[in-house]
Amino acid sequence: MPDITTRIGDLTMRSPVMLASGTVGYGPEYEGIIDFAVAGAIVTKTITVEPRVGNAPPRLVETPGGLLNAIGLENVGLTAFLAEKLPEAARLPVPVVASVAGTEPAQFEQLAAAVGERDEVAAIELNISCPNVERPRNPVWSDAVAVAEIVSVARAATGKTLLLKLSPNTSDILSVAEAAERAGADALTVANTLPGMRIDVERRRPALGNTTGGLSGRALMPVNLALVWKVAGHVSIPVVGSGGIGDTGDALEFLAAGATAVQVGTALFAEPAVPSQIAEGLRNYMGKNDVASMDELVGMAREEKRVCAETA
Repeated sequence: MPDITTRIGDLTMRSPVMLASGTVGYGPEYEGIIDFAVAGAIVTKTITVEPRVGNAPPRLVETPGGLLNAIGLENVGLTAFLAEKLPEAARLPVPVVASVAGTEPAQFEQLAAAVGERDEVAAIELNISCPNVERPRNPVWSDAVAVAEIVSVARAATGKTLLLKLSPNTSDILSVAEAAERAGADALTVANTLPGMRIDVERRRPALGNTTGGLSGRALMPVNLALVWKVAGHVSIPVVGSGGIGDTGDALEFLAAGATAVQVGTALFAEPAVPSQIAEGLRNYMGKNDVASMDELVGMAREEKRVCAETA
């Protein structure tokens, strides 16, 4: 069988298919629904220092080709996560990546230190890009200086593998990506959701209680695929592709663009077996095309990769 083992920093995964933050709760809520034994890792619901009640309902609205969500980072807070949710998640047969978010660098430092000292946590994803809670002007995800400070303090606080989740909603993602790499990020998740909205014409008001939400699902796939291609060509650390991935073909496109791994999210709501289907599909593709390892898949569509393969 082709080897689909994937490594990002110190995080070793049985497959490159990760479960995206916010789509499977803290993990155990989906036990018996999703086969965690075939997933590469689970990224937990984002944790903040203090508990958050999230945004007013309605929080989810379907839209052609995707889903709008405005959860607002509802979570139990750091203390309850460490005492209750993390031990439960650690029972699952899959590495746990803790997603954390703060409103200032000091909170990211606190979260990284507290979560990073726990053996149950295999890696940490810094969520700087949730569109439902950020400041409307000069958002942190577009500020390379602010991002560098966040990554730097988190890096100093923990030796665990650090992923930074970028936003597609910026005109200069490369500056942010490069700043994160220089500051010590081990990998970049590219990317979060795009802001969007729907209007309920019967009620004559926005369909979401928060007015706008984050667009995920198939409509986002070509947007984030282009960003993966762009970012992977300018950084030397691994890129994790995310956004609209629903089958093996989608995953292969992200890998071919330069992603080392992928995150599946919205597709799970319609088909919980997607992670296992993608993992099996990757093995089948590799077997049919005489591909021995994941390293051969990553960036296979890039010119520099093809040149190296032809001259080897």
